[in-house]
Amino acid sequence: MATSTAKTVDEYLQSLPDARRAVVSAVRELVNRHLPGGYVETMSWGMICWEIPLSRYPTTYNKQPLSYVALAAQKQYYALYLTTCHDNSAQDVVLRNAYADAGKRLDMGKSCLRFKALEDLLPDVIGAVIASTPVDAYIAHYEASRARK
Repeated sequence: MATSTAKTVDEYLQSLPDARRAVVSAVRELVNRHLPGGYVETMSWGMICWEIPLSRYPTTYNKQPLSYVALAAQKQYYALYLTTCHDNSAQDVVLRNAYADAGKRLDMGKSCLRFKALEDLLPDVIGAVIASTPVDAYIAHYEASRARK
């Protein structure tokens, strides 16, 4: 996995070739347009992350902010990490069904949607997935997942 040493989102974007910067910038704008209040955009884990700051929720298992969405330009593709799309979650089902209905190939791991071009994405569906989980709901989901362990 390609990671960046950039300290800021602007620095990260400037490090990308023009064509890749355009794609990442467009997806970043999509995320920011649909992001519920309370998440903050940062550089973390070598990519652009939208997360719950420790000042809002400090009791994470690894003492790191809870990551909600992340975006990176990898060597062969782009990766959009949608942490609520896992294990047949409601968001995962919506995303998979929308791609099937659109006749588009969905290249997705546990929560990583891999794509090679903007045309591979369904922006309205992805925007709805991103908008679907307010901070308090994400914290409740996180706490419930930790209680099961």
